[in-house]
Amino acid sequence: MSRIKVLVSGRVQGVFYRAFVKQNAEQLGLSGWVKNRRDGRVAAEIEGNKEAIKKMLGLMRHGPSAARVDNIQTADMEEKGSEGFEIIY
Repeated sequence: MSRIKVLVSGRVQGVFYRAFVKQNAEQLGLSGWVKNRRDGRVAAEIEGNKEAIKKMLGLMRHGPSAARVDNIQTADMEEKGSEGFEIIY
């Protein structure tokens, strides 16, 4: 099990990016959260199997069709043992 913090920049707000992340995280069995930031980026914390996280990052690099991902920053975190995946408003 691993947990990472992710910051995504580009055109990622107002294009269903958070819903895309939530749907794919749930399908991959990951837990955590995703939210919009005031600076226009999207932040997320994702926890689960390392391979599933790797797949999730690949999906996040593309995003939904209306999105344009310019950059993704990641940082390892300590596991929290969270369950479920939510969008924070």
